[in-house]
Amino acid sequence: MTPRRIADDIALCLVFFTRLPLPRLEFGARTLAQAIWAAPLAGVAVAVAASVVHAAASAAGLSPEVAAALALAAAMLTTGCLHEDGLSDVADGFGGGKTREQKLDIMRDSRIGAYGAAALMLSALIRWSALVQLGNPFFVFCGLAAAHAASRALLPAFMHLVPPARQDGLAAGAGTVAADTAMTALATGAVALLALGVSGLAAAAFLLALVFYGFRALCLRQIGGQTGDTLGALQQLGEIAVLLVAAAILT
Repeated sequence: MTPRRIADDIALCLVFFTRLPLPRLEFGARTLAQAIWAAPLAGVAVAVAASVVHAAASAAGLSPEVAAALALAAAMLTTGCLHEDGLSDVADGFGGGKTREQKLDIMRDSRIGAYGAAALMLSALIRWSALVQLGNPFFVFCGLAAAHAASRALLPAFMHLVPPARQDGLAAGAGTVAADTAMTALATGAVALLALGVSGLAAAAFLLALVFYGFRALCLRQIGGQTGDTLGALQQLGEIAVLLVAAAILT
């Protein structure tokens, strides 16, 4: 892969996974499925934005609780709540639908229900609590970098192993993710987990594997495959898992 292709893939993932003010870029025929190996690097960009806000809040004398809340808000603003939206849709669809078709219809509904609201509340609360426990800005950066990179590293593998649940939509339109693309993303995510140390890497990798295969089984049983919303939900579950490991290992 040429340096230009690497740069283009990183830029494409930044455009898709973040709301950063990037210049207008042309990617030609390059698809998200081909470029998604760089999703963990987009996660690092999100982590940097959140960590800078956390460090600034801490330097200003704000409490760890306020700094953690501001960091979480910064991450959400940087992504445009892309993954939180997927989590809420999956919770509403899987929790409220009786048939596969009903679940998919609910997931496409822009309205949020009780299951979705509860899932968002719990996701934000758990992540905020982990950031508060990490406390130190350096530990927060390590935790955020590992969590945002490794959680997004799961997405290409999920797209490779789980068929689309619909013939249309984001997951189907993104294209087929090749095995080497998925492996490159996983390797990049593993490198990011080194921010937690060797023991943290082992613990986080084990927990992420449980999340991945457990959620895969759930998606296959509920809707027979994956959608863009399930990818967002998987990212949230992975981020939570790594932040919990970081809070336990680094403090």
